[in-house]
Amino acid sequence: MAFIRTIPPQEAQGRLKQIYDAAQQRAGYVAQVLQIMSLDPAVLASSVGLYVNLMHRPGQLSRAQKELLAVVVSRTNNCYY
Repeated sequence: MAFIRTIPPQEAQGRLKQIYDAAQQRAGYVAQVLQIMSLDPAVLASSVGLYVNLMHRPGQLSRAQKELLAVVVSRTNNCYY
């Protein structure tokens, strides 16, 4: 199994801590997919920004429909959502 060095939430500082705190408020925890990008907070912030923009902004699909699509794609890819 591959090993990727990450910064866990309890060790985060500065910008990374701000991003983790926002994730904690949104989801109740800091997902592993976010922690994988922890060594480069600028990349993490961009990734989170894209996700939030896609999932939370108004559009032709409701938030529930977007979430359902994400679950279906994750399941299709054998990935836990």
